[in-house]
Amino acid sequence: MNINNIQSSGNRATREGFGQGLLEAGRQHPDVVALTADLMESLQMQHFQKEFPERFFQVGIAEANMMGIAAGLATAGKIPFTGTFANFSTGRVYDQIRQSIAYSHKNVKICASHAGVTLGEDGATHQILEDIGMMRMLPGMTVINPCDYEQTRLATLAIAEHYGPVYLRFGRPAWPMFTEGMKFQIGKALHLAKGSDLTIFATGHLVWTSIEAAKELAAQGISCEVINIHTIKPLDDEAILDSVSKTRAVVVAEEHQRNGGLGDAIANLLSQKMPVPIEYVGVNDQFGESGKPAELLEKYGLGKKDILWAVKDLLERK
Repeated sequence: MNINNIQSSGNRATREGFGQGLLEAGRQHPDVVALTADLMESLQMQHFQKEFPERFFQVGIAEANMMGIAAGLATAGKIPFTGTFANFSTGRVYDQIRQSIAYSHKNVKICASHAGVTLGEDGATHQILEDIGMMRMLPGMTVINPCDYEQTRLATLAIAEHYGPVYLRFGRPAWPMFTEGMKFQIGKALHLAKGSDLTIFATGHLVWTSIEAAKELAAQGISCEVINIHTIKPLDDEAILDSVSKTRAVVVAEEHQRNGGLGDAIANLLSQKMPVPIEYVGVNDQFGESGKPAELLEKYGLGKKDILWAVKDLLERK
């Protein structure tokens, strides 16, 4: 696909894609149940609650209890979807996830909204930039970070079909939609544009930012391959190695700490199989702060200009 052919059809939040996907999953699977920790509307779970009130559990501000209840429901054959902010879905309840869900490979779907600095004005205590690293280190945990409304909707449907614990990460702000008509498969990267000079691997909100950067670079004669890594674990090793074998240079863009995220996952693979120059576009060992989402992305090195700089620095090293 030519990068210039990728266009946005409008803006809509990824959390809305989750809400719609959850409703559809509930219609398709009678065993799907949903739990939230006092954040039903923030995660757009009210649609499921309205249609399936007997399958919806409001546990209040008791996230650890929610994970325990979800583990119990999974033991009884249900397919529980838990819903709260990403910080409270991971950092606050990591022990419960590790001991009650991951260790025994429970079929629990941990659905986490308001991830990264795009949470915005609620600030560092509610933002989290370490969650992908925390969750991908848990044995048997699938980790998915979709890029727009439609991909989040499809991911929500896909994890209802998938057996085992899943961490599904999405966000708060309205964001460009561009994956309509594209397929979603857990563990299979989405190839957005072919290129020859380098590969940009991106996840979540920074997929669109990477597309915008690649368009500007194309106008300057720089050919970027752009690949959407929506599934961070299991990683699509084949797609990554196939692309890098052609371009021999990599930029990784993610709304996460540089440590522990997609960049480290790809660097680990390449260090063993195909060592090449690599640049990270991510948060450099900092906590977030309160502010407008777009301004925070720029401040913390997650904007289009940061991808452009990373690409040009990389090409000088290549």
